Amino acid sequence: MAKSKNVFLCKECGRTASQWFGKCPSCGNWDTCTEEIAIKNTKSTPLVHTNNNETHRPVSIVDINTTEDPRIDMGNGELNRVLGGGLVVGSLVLIGGEPGIGKSTLILQTMLHLQGQTVLYVSGEESARQLKLRADRLGIQNKDCYILSETVLEQIYVHAKAIKPSILVIDSIQTICTETSESSTGSLSQIRECATSLLRFAKENNIPVFIVGHITKDGAIAGPKILEHIVDTVLQFEGDQHYMYRILRAIKNRFGNTSELGIFEMQQAGLREVTNPSELLLTGNDDMSGIAIASAIEGIRPFLIEVQALTGTAAYGTPQRSATGFDLRRLNMLLAVLEKKAGFKLAQKDVFLNIAGGLRINDPAIDLAVISAILSANLDMSIDSHTCLTGEVGLSGEIRPVNRIEQRIAEAEKLGFQQMILPEYNYNSLPHKAYNIKLIPVKKAEEAFRILFA
Repeated sequence: MAKSKNVFLCKECGRTASQWFGKCPSCGNWDTCTEEIAIKNTKSTPLVHTNNNETHRPVSIVDINTTEDPRIDMGNGELNRVLGGGLVVGSLVLIGGEPGIGKSTLILQTMLHLQGQTVLYVSGEESARQLKLRADRLGIQNKDCYILSETVLEQIYVHAKAIKPSILVIDSIQTICTETSESSTGSLSQIRECATSLLRFAKENNIPVFIVGHITKDGAIAGPKILEHIVDTVLQFEGDQHYMYRILRAIKNRFGNTSELGIFEMQQAGLREVTNPSELLLTGNDDMSGIAIASAIEGIRPFLIEVQALTGTAAYGTPQRSATGFDLRRLNMLLAVLEKKAGFKLAQKDVFLNIAGGLRINDPAIDLAVISAILSANLDMSIDSHTCLTGEVGLSGEIRPVNRIEQRIAEAEKLGFQQMILPEYNYNSLPHKAYNIKLIPVKKAEEAFRILFA
């Protein structure tokens, strides 16, 4: 006999209480309280029936095998890179993103490309016919990929036991419910119970599970924050729907680093891997003011991006400051450095900044390119298209060193740039060898301006 009662649950940390609260006592967030129905079973039965009858027992740490976890090649170089070299057997991977960004397309396309692996694709949002139409549009067929339209978790386990798939896909976790909880589908308790059960299923049967998650209007994955703690890997699929580029980031990865990212291009026939993003992100606009080429690193991958700036006299009393793909607060700081330390008056100017390609870059090494593009637009003087820049700008106008300078130089060399402006500290620490690109060290922002606009 199951007993039910109403409890109050924090959407961020999962803390439960018997009374409503405005501020969570655990995580300190406001307005995160929601009311749920808690079910207490007097007779508990496991959701997952494991095929492994070996009893769990304590093992000495010296007897634990530390060999590399077996990984499944996903047939997608960008996805393999973000996962840390492939999909680990028995792992639970959560991929989130905005509606319509291409999460289902990415997963379905990857699963259809797999050869020699049995895949069970469970969709709670689309029918089997809709998924078949999408597969036809992608132009891929795979007889080992099975489609199931089901929302009850217990029924999914029944089909999984019969098919014995190599990979299980759940699209999406917000549409799946379990009979052990009487809460509505998509509620916090349902998402938590289903995710916990899927984790147990993956570990006990050594079957990797992909689950797709929606995100909230704030950009966070919908559901309790504990959902991200349950899974082994959290991937974020992001991008602007008005642009063709998509970025796959690893927010959490127990089997690899979180500094990797994959870049895809959305096409009519699906997603295409972008192996050399630098060539696609550079438009080749010569002799145009307000454009500077920056050498950036996202994750461990270096690539060159085009920084575009536009300045103009403020039509109204208050000048506008707008940044696309760049932190607006950092832009305001760089404008203050330009005015205070370099002597350029931009207080009455509208300043608009854009990172070409719809990407969002957090690398501080593009600071020098940002202020150079702004100054180029203000002076209406173009920067040599064969020059790229890298360097972080400090509050006193000094050019601070950046990390992995040799990778940045190699990327600029590969794309045929003739000279590169870089911090003096990085230049002095470089090994003495011949480069096919001219390296120009600078210590202050004014030195870079003299070189660019002499």
